[in-house]
Amino acid sequence: MSASHLPFSPAEYDRRLALTRAAMAQAGLDLLFVTDPSNQAWLTGYDGWSFYVHQGVLVPAEGTPIWWGRNMDAVGAGRTCWMGAECIHGYPDDYVQSTERHAMQHLAALIQDLGHSGARIGVEMENYYYSARAHAVLTQELPNASLLDGSGMVNWQRLVKSDEEIGFMRKAARISQHVIETALQRAAPGLRKNELVAEIYHAALTGVGDIWGDYPAIVPLTPSGLDATAAHLTWNGDEMRAGEATFFELSGCYRRYHAPLCRTVFLGTPPDDMRRAEEAQMAGIEAGLQAARAGNRTCDIYNAFLEVLRSYGIDRTGRAGYPVGLSYPPDWGERTASIRAEDQTVLQPGMVFHFMPALWMDSWGLETTETILIQPEGAAQTLCDVPRKLFVKD
Repeated sequence: MSASHLPFSPAEYDRRLALTRAAMAQAGLDLLFVTDPSNQAWLTGYDGWSFYVHQGVLVPAEGTPIWWGRNMDAVGAGRTCWMGAECIHGYPDDYVQSTERHAMQHLAALIQDLGHSGARIGVEMENYYYSARAHAVLTQELPNASLLDGSGMVNWQRLVKSDEEIGFMRKAARISQHVIETALQRAAPGLRKNELVAEIYHAALTGVGDIWGDYPAIVPLTPSGLDATAAHLTWNGDEMRAGEATFFELSGCYRRYHAPLCRTVFLGTPPDDMRRAEEAQMAGIEAGLQAARAGNRTCDIYNAFLEVLRSYGIDRTGRAGYPVGLSYPPDWGERTASIRAEDQTVLQPGMVFHFMPALWMDSWGLETTETILIQPEGAAQTLCDVPRKLFVKD
């Protein structure tokens, strides 16, 4: 793929590779096998819906990375990766869902051909896309190699975003704002939830102006009433009803970059306990934003938020956010730091988090969240601009 068509500059990919190799050197690795599609895309630009079969990127200590996957997907790698054709290797369909052979046998042969049969090889063991059987076969086929846990090695290098990445996330935020506003405007008693979600998807994929929408890593979460007391329910064909709250947990996506945003709408008159929780949540969010400063820690954000909740007599457990950026299904989080009491990650300019201080109570849920950018100085910046409140519609 020509440099003019890549999402990022060659210098940006060089930066990412250098960070990854420094982490590899610190861990004593000769080779890293990256299977997380987000990490593959971050390192090489590869972008395709092919992560349901075995594929990955081999990152050597020196030289050009190699993309490896199914033959038919190697064509897509040629269309989206920055490396040349000599660094793209495919395996035949005989290895796909076969009871007689496994794709890791093909990968092991490639690793041996590259001269790494006795190498210290990192693999992403805590990963949705690297199966137990894959690890067992690869271990068996490389008896002289040492397979070590490289989980999160690339993820942690993604934590501080470049200016190019932040530019993409600002575009994603424009879409997020449009999507949330669409959901809030259309929500009304009698509207079927699947019809509302259809409009949410239309807004998300249509985008804003020339900012086109990509598919988000998580489907729209839009539960109402008692369903909204649970965190991760999606939608059904029921009609929206007066007297119920619905929260919208959504994200625009631009070239795989996300900026999640949540807001809640109540159809009718909210109960007093929900109004008091809204007051506490808004004050807690503001306290968290003020604590979200370079040099502080992720736990400082959480503790500032929790202190406000406790002053209102609200008990909340669980984390309240995570880093976001480039992601593929099933999650738009980066699976590294967390905004929670025990996390000591030091905040640096360029880190981006989904600050997610939602409240799920006995009879309703209240989600109001922000995607926040840590600044060189001062409090964090919110990437979206939607009023921070409980929306009420009669």
